[in-house]
Amino acid sequence: MIARAPGEGTVSVAIVAAPIEQRPLFARLMQLYAYDFTESTGDDIGEDGLFRAPSVETCWSDPERHPFLIRAGGACAGFVIVGRRSRLVEGRACGDVAEFFVLRRYRRSGVGARAAALAFDAFPGPWEVRQMGRATAATAFWRKVIERYTGGRFREVVWDDARWRGPVQMFDNGTVP
Repeated sequence: MIARAPGEGTVSVAIVAAPIEQRPLFARLMQLYAYDFTESTGDDIGEDGLFRAPSVETCWSDPERHPFLIRAGGACAGFVIVGRRSRLVEGRACGDVAEFFVLRRYRRSGVGARAAALAFDAFPGPWEVRQMGRATAATAFWRKVIERYTGGRFREVVWDDARWRGPVQMFDNGTVP
């Protein structure tokens, strides 16, 4: 699957389904993603020189996880992993932004917003977009992106239990005109 959005300037944005052969690239990008989180988590690098990062292995073994590379002007600009079940409500089918990462070079240029919209468009129906409570920049990004994408038709709750702690935006893009 390749989904493209016209550029809001000169760069086009696409999300491209990543085959298993892209696993090493995903693992390297996941290290950059984990490094970015150290600003909010305070985690240190391990003795092996790696950050504690989410595993990419299930991206290709779990049929409900979908890994995409984000491309900007053809260059790799990050990744998005979309889950197809809630991590908050047992048994609920929905879109879940499991992981989302845009390289710093492409931030504040619209690349992330366009990639998010392409991911939403690829999976119509209900969505949950979660952020860690301390990740205030991520929360501001997602609020703005989802506000624009839904025309303001979303709700935000602050989840606080063993499953998740932090803001969650919920919407259904089956109802977006």
